[in-house]
Amino acid sequence: MAGAVTRESYYETGLDVLADLGYGGLKLAGVCNRLGVTTGSFYHYFPSWSAYTRELIGHWLQRRIDGMAVAYAEPNARRRIDTIIKHALALPHGAETAIRVWSSLDQDVLAVQTEVDKRRFDVMFDAAFEILGHANQAQVFASWSMYLLIGYEQATLPRDTVGLRWVAEQMLDALDSGRFASVPDD
Repeated sequence: MAGAVTRESYYETGLDVLADLGYGGLKLAGVCNRLGVTTGSFYHYFPSWSAYTRELIGHWLQRRIDGMAVAYAEPNARRRIDTIIKHALALPHGAETAIRVWSSLDQDVLAVQTEVDKRRFDVMFDAAFEILGHANQAQVFASWSMYLLIGYEQATLPRDTVGLRWVAEQMLDALDSGRFASVPDD
């Protein structure tokens, strides 16, 4: 693979390492070994490990923003929520988990994680508000969706994508059935 290595290859491999080994497994040697390159090749693209990790988290942020932009492009609020949930179900949850761990140790990564969480919340809130017409109900729906995603990623149980999909469908059923009308005001 050494002939086809690009900056993008380093980012994708870094995310793969995070998914497979967690934050503690993200090391220069591991990234280079997976790519089949020397550390000299790495330093051709990046001046330092810290520069790479900053760019890696920036790459992850941009991918999350791009995914949300696809959802925002959908004019129908209910289909927008479906798009968001489909995107969330397909996330590399291992890498997402590792980045949350990383964010607990690094203030710069925490700032990026906070931005991603806020954007995720906002896109769900905006769509739910269009459907429900009530800010508190939309806030509860958006919070539920975030608790579901973050809880799934942080649980130590084996990954169960079928179960996650089922819970997401229950959340959508509650949205569609009008059960959010019973959410009390603050």
